[in-house]
Amino acid sequence: MKIRFLPAIGMLFLVLSPWAQADMTLEVVTQGAQQTPIAVLPFAGDGVGPHDLSAVVAADLKRSGLFDPLDTHGVNPAPADVDTVHWEDWQAQHANFVVVGNVQEDPASHHVKANFRLVEVVTRMAHLNLSFEGTGDQYRMVAHHIADAILENITGYTGMFSSRIAYITQRGAAHSLKVADSDGFNEQTMLNTNEPIMSPKWSPDGQRMAYVTFELNRPMVVVQTLATGTRKVVARYKGSNSAPAWTPDGKHLAVVLTKDGHSQIYRIAVDGSDAPERLLVSGGIDTEPYYSPDGQMLYFTSDRDGGPQIYRIALDDLRGVPERLSFGSTYAVSPRLSRDGKQLAYVQRDGGAFHVMLMDLASKQAQVMTDTTLDESPTFAPNGRYILYSTQVGGRGVLAVVSTDGRIRQKLTTQTGDVYEPVWGPLQ
Repeated sequence: MKIRFLPAIGMLFLVLSPWAQADMTLEVVTQGAQQTPIAVLPFAGDGVGPHDLSAVVAADLKRSGLFDPLDTHGVNPAPADVDTVHWEDWQAQHANFVVVGNVQEDPASHHVKANFRLVEVVTRMAHLNLSFEGTGDQYRMVAHHIADAILENITGYTGMFSSRIAYITQRGAAHSLKVADSDGFNEQTMLNTNEPIMSPKWSPDGQRMAYVTFELNRPMVVVQTLATGTRKVVARYKGSNSAPAWTPDGKHLAVVLTKDGHSQIYRIAVDGSDAPERLLVSGGIDTEPYYSPDGQMLYFTSDRDGGPQIYRIALDDLRGVPERLSFGSTYAVSPRLSRDGKQLAYVQRDGGAFHVMLMDLASKQAQVMTDTTLDESPTFAPNGRYILYSTQVGGRGVLAVVSTDGRIRQKLTTQTGDVYEPVWGPLQ
């Protein structure tokens, strides 16, 4: 999926793209984070039919926890340009910024185009004057790109709204692997089965998904292309095949196999051209591999020193001694790195509770990030400022988000059963 970025030109009009229903309910709690008041005005030519592009932009900004979108429902008609904005009204409501936009759909190509300006209220200075376009069914993604641009301009943080998430749902014996926009809309099912599904992992380009399925009553690793649904079994060796992890170039996977005895980490080619290459030699269980973004380090979970802990080792020194990273608990699992390689998220047991931890790899200092007690599967947003994880609330599996500064928390629940094992994909 590609959204084209265009230089700002002209006036834009009507979009006829359908509104997608959210499959998850989102609750956002912000504690102590400074929020910027912003008015995302209705886009001229939009709002006809069941969709509203400006509402998607405002909702994105709100769930970041960094913005306080003002009520704009009384704005009618929608201003076609900055010259028709009632600036005194928004200054009276203490808005720092106003977003003014126009949209149109090309009847011939069915492409949606959106032009917008981000204007500082006091100075009337335009910080952004941009256009985005996409196909009609990418209407929400166009809005997500607009919100990303606004977030980056005002805060300096790279956006994450135009990314997708994957997760597993379970209702009774039915298991499903699903993909959705980062806000829970546009949910699509990749796989339905009555057998367990585990460990989904996005490819670095966001076009494929590796996961473990028990469809043949034994665990095997499958790679599926999202656009076509084409599936390829890449690991079906004797014993267990589990825990896939992509190399940064997308050509190989690290997987955990028991074909030679206990669980050990191997590297396999995604196209099946090479025999498995064993990466580590250990008398214990080595599992949950994860490559550093630069491809120089391998992070993993191992019980080589007793209970499970987090380790890492340089890929050019695989016969060396791995460095232990987690301390202070007898149980630490599920290492996941931020995309800049500077932070490590993992799950640690404290007494009977399981919490998401965040470690600064430069200082090796770690802190508890969650106030829930049955946490699993942490995964970073593309901009590294949020951690998505699964937990249990009221006996049900739900997804939750915490910002890396701990000030912003979100909970995503679904009405279709338990949801678990989330993984946050790259920007689209």
